[in-house]
Amino acid sequence: MSLILSEQELVRRNSLAELYQLGINPYPQEAFKVDVTATQIHSEFPLKPEAFSQVSIAGRIMSRRIMGAASFMELQDAGGRIQIYFKRDDICPDEDKTLYNTVLKRLLDIGDIIGVTGFVFTTQMGEITIHASSLKVLSKSLRPLPIVKEKDGVIYDAFTDAEQRYRMRYVDLIVNEGVKETFLRRTKVINSMRTFFNEKGYLEVETPILQPIPGGAAARPFITHHNALDIPLYLRVANELYLKRLIVGGFDGVYEFSKDFRNEGMDRTHNPEFTVMEIYVAYKDYLWMMDFTEEMLERVANEVTGGTSVEISGKVIDFQRPFKRISILDAIKEHTGYDVSGMNETELKDVCRKLGIETDEAMGKGKLIDEIFGGHCEHHYIQPTFITDYPVEMSPLCKRHRDNPELTERFELMINGKEIANAYTELNDPIDQRNRFEEQMMLSERGDDEAMFIDQDFLRALEYGMPPTSGMGIGIDRLVMLLTGQTSIQEVLFFPQMRPEKLRKAVSATDFMKIGVSEAWAAHVMKAGYITVESLQSEKAAVIQQKLNGYRKKNKLEIPAIQMDEIEGWLTGKANIEE
Repeated sequence: MSLILSEQELVRRNSLAELYQLGINPYPQEAFKVDVTATQIHSEFPLKPEAFSQVSIAGRIMSRRIMGAASFMELQDAGGRIQIYFKRDDICPDEDKTLYNTVLKRLLDIGDIIGVTGFVFTTQMGEITIHASSLKVLSKSLRPLPIVKEKDGVIYDAFTDAEQRYRMRYVDLIVNEGVKETFLRRTKVINSMRTFFNEKGYLEVETPILQPIPGGAAARPFITHHNALDIPLYLRVANELYLKRLIVGGFDGVYEFSKDFRNEGMDRTHNPEFTVMEIYVAYKDYLWMMDFTEEMLERVANEVTGGTSVEISGKVIDFQRPFKRISILDAIKEHTGYDVSGMNETELKDVCRKLGIETDEAMGKGKLIDEIFGGHCEHHYIQPTFITDYPVEMSPLCKRHRDNPELTERFELMINGKEIANAYTELNDPIDQRNRFEEQMMLSERGDDEAMFIDQDFLRALEYGMPPTSGMGIGIDRLVMLLTGQTSIQEVLFFPQMRPEKLRKAVSATDFMKIGVSEAWAAHVMKAGYITVESLQSEKAAVIQQKLNGYRKKNKLEIPAIQMDEIEGWLTGKANIEE
């Protein structure tokens, strides 16, 4: 497939070739010494200017003001931006001024990566700046960046299209302020949690991602095939059963930050690949785990945001302990008026019908109660709230409630109307666990493709004896959304799952000639930026005329200027094409 290049891309490739002709390798092999960052200069130079008499910095050109014998550029590194001042005779002290007159002024573009040495000073306008004494090309950018402009507080040409931002996250990180901060804060969340667990003496472990049984959660798995063993394998939907095997093996507390995968729907809070932290602690119960979770989240919020309150979509959410606690059955009664405790499937389906909830034959009691709570209750819980004591049918891995065997010792933590964490007093009775798995298999046979598999090896592990244990899983992506004020999970994933990109169909000058573009103009139309017929025909005629005649003038083409009636013929399909 031939590569279709815009006018700017062609210009940059020509500049690349000219750099090589000048003996400059625009992609050098040797390292470039960097001893300072833009952030350090801005924060430390005013306090200790003598420490910045000789600096070496590298980054991407984000703006340029080219003048005569002196020019300015704005350089962006990993931490921020700094202004660079270039004086021709300083970076070209000898008679040869090519580096300034040709390379800096003509062959460098916004987006190129350069290395600079020099000293720091403050301009007459009060801006901290590096006065360059040397310049080195480190990487030539062959595609132009989207240039975000601001005038009188109004942003122009912003790179805001969500699909393009997520698909080209590397561009998003370069040009959109604040995006990098979201991901820095994500790392702080994980580091804060890890430090908290380590201080408690719990061990970070790793468990298999490819599993013969997709256990630990009621979810639809991804399936693959292992050729050497000739067996099906599943991407894990949870790591719970492996972590509990380690508790059986004698560890008192284990945790894992894991990538889990569920072959289910996608929306603003769901991605098929997501990050979960699961922790299991021996000799504890779900009441202890509620206190532990409160303590952890209050600390994480403080360390990541500097306080316990965060704002998201105009709502202030406070992570300060203690959190509200209410049973799921009381929550349903409070928000629907129905007391569903003790109801059978028929009665629950009747309640669903009255509440406008669709049901099917595959739904058991647990699924029906879950639908009622999800549809009519959970969105009310904006502040952190523990929803507790779920019916047995909803919790096949959870120990029965000490006061009511129809319920289980389980909680889900709801924040901003969404589940953030799920925790149990873990079921360690192997006989009861086997019965629960068999009930799940019956649901699977009725058509519930999210019902759990029977994991015979896990049952065998329980038969060796697992101490009383409490476990908790917390959705890292959703927690990061809360602590960064984001309302879409795609904003906190570097590379969210997306449909395959539709590759641009290669076109030629002939394709444009078919709609009436003259042979003399056809190739130039493509170089001017119209890389497909569709992109040309979606433009307004006046814009096309201005762009093409501007291109003609700039490139001094010896062909007649484009007239409006000619362009309108291309757009309407009524062009006068010679046979």
